Amino acid sequence: MKKISVISALFLTACVTINIYFPAAATEKVADEIIQGIQEEASPQTNNQTPALLPAWQVSIYQAIDRSLSVFISSAHAEANLSVNNPEIRQIRTRMKTRFPSLAPYYQSGVIGVNANGLLTSRGNVPLKERNKVKKIISAENADRKNLYHAIANANSHPEWAGQIEATFARSWIKHVQPGWWYQDGGTWKQK
Repeated sequence: MKKISVISALFLTACVTINIYFPAAATEKVADEIIQGIQEEASPQTNNQTPALLPAWQVSIYQAIDRSLSVFISSAHAEANLSVNNPEIRQIRTRMKTRFPSLAPYYQSGVIGVNANGLLTSRGNVPLKERNKVKKIISAENADRKNLYHAIANANSHPEWAGQIEATFARSWIKHVQPGWWYQDGGTWKQK
């Protein structure tokens, strides 16, 4: 009987536990890229100059060169990659990019701000005729933000990461607040 106990003990101690840790650095990088993509593509130019556009044939050549180089030169990453490219995530990002031009004036006027959780909040001073519109746009944006965090967690087969993804995005939303916008810091509202 003792031999069985010793063998059982050895077998149990020989089991290997694999811990999969939340990829914080990769999530922060993804959050920054997504937020910049949403804000840059729809943001007005900061100066009054119109950017020079390249001819379509030149853009095509640059894209072909970029694709060719990526075949031969692979990038090395020390951290884990986070999957953020599936149909659900693309749809959410597209809705957020499309909505951003409608949000921008409200950010600039201080009607809305980014709270400590990275969600939008009405800060008051909303003209009566626009209250429903502002309420709906805030609700839609906040729903998409939360859905994005869950979609990223699910795309990486770790739904339990949704809370950590949300916290990482919250820090990034605040980090990417543009000059003149309001954000919450330690419970108080500040203007960047």
